[in-house]
Amino acid sequence: MTTAHPKEATGEAFSLDAMRVAQSESWRALRAMVAQIHPGMRESEALAMGHQVLADMGMDCEWHPLMMRFGENTLKVFSSKNDDDHVLGEDDIYFIDMGPVFQGHEGDVGETFVTGTDPEMARCAADSKALFDRVAAIWRDEKLGGIALYDAAAREAERLGWVLNLDVKGHRVSDYPHRALPPGGQLGSLDHVPTTGLWVLEIQIRHPTRPFGAFYEDLLDLGA
Repeated sequence: MTTAHPKEATGEAFSLDAMRVAQSESWRALRAMVAQIHPGMRESEALAMGHQVLADMGMDCEWHPLMMRFGENTLKVFSSKNDDDHVLGEDDIYFIDMGPVFQGHEGDVGETFVTGTDPEMARCAADSKALFDRVAAIWRDEKLGGIALYDAAAREAERLGWVLNLDVKGHRVSDYPHRALPPGGQLGSLDHVPTTGLWVLEIQIRHPTRPFGAFYEDLLDLGA
């Protein structure tokens, strides 16, 4: 793939097909982890299990560390450490964020789940995905740049009753390692329309008064 914009640089080995495989394998790994997470599990235990899942799947390496956020730690951004080693409750919320490398390309997925019947937690988890889908549709249909996409995301989050964390604005991925390439910066700072298969849209929302949030991310991709 070639693109004229310097923020969309890729390595010589980049393949859009391989990028899609890496993303698909990342989602498969996430589903395998979710099947093993249960109330009473500590974040550290879930993290160890997740690493084993990725190893069993033949991951090349991680381009960013696997993250498990339980309960109040769902308010944390990627660069922040978890508070304590949270134990997942019977009525709780959690998300997984991972950046494994498969076939020499950087996968990056994240999703939020609940363990019980708390309606606000369930809606928060569902709305993080719904908000992602809405913003991705705007990208496809209206051909907006990254800055305008996150402006739309903030409006949509407010309409749904959530606060969008605008410190989390997505990023470029590529063949590994993308950090060896010219920097792409945040998707939310991109002033042109992002190219398919190169940018991860991140959505992180929080409850306006209660101490929890939700996260969803996936590749912006027009498909084969």
